[in-house]
Amino acid sequence: MGHTSELRRQLVLLRENDEGARERLIEHTCDRLRKLTRKMLRAYPGVRRWAETDDVLQNSMLRLHRSLAEVRPESPRQYYGLAATQIRRELLDLAKHYFGSEGPGANHHSDGGALAECKPDEAAEPETAEAWERFHGQVDGLPADEREVVLLVWYEGLSQPEAASVLGVSLATVKRRWQAARLRLSESLEDWSLE
Repeated sequence: MGHTSELRRQLVLLRENDEGARERLIEHTCDRLRKLTRKMLRAYPGVRRWAETDDVLQNSMLRLHRSLAEVRPESPRQYYGLAATQIRRELLDLAKHYFGSEGPGANHHSDGGALAECKPDEAAEPETAEAWERFHGQVDGLPADEREVVLLVWYEGLSQPEAASVLGVSLATVKRRWQAARLRLSESLEDWSLE
């Protein structure tokens, strides 16, 4: 059974109040969430010094598990949106925790100052919690169809054909929406763009 088909089946069981559906849903999407966590954590070099991928992933999964007790996504699209929101919140909370005014990383440079000098690769991504919040705000402000594609392709790490399957649209439609979202975001976020 394919990834999306199994996800749909588990979502039905969740809505029917199957006791183990939350755990099975999270287990089924664990690898995708791990990839997303690793990808986003690379853009937080300071947080990466204090937290490992699996720590961030575990806390994100706990958030998702709690959310699924109250929220019953009706489609893979809604589920992925909820999962992306939870991992995004965890990363932002960690950045605030470690680099807030009282955070342990705010004035700690055991790297000999190299961290302050290092620049992200040329596909420049936000470097601060505030910049990430601005980015996420811009994503949240996209038209719904473009936002869904960004959530699936960029946050969740699905391929464009996989996103087309989840959304029930053609690959050409996903490509068009992805391009439109990238253009819209690059206009409002001059310092970096989606790759």
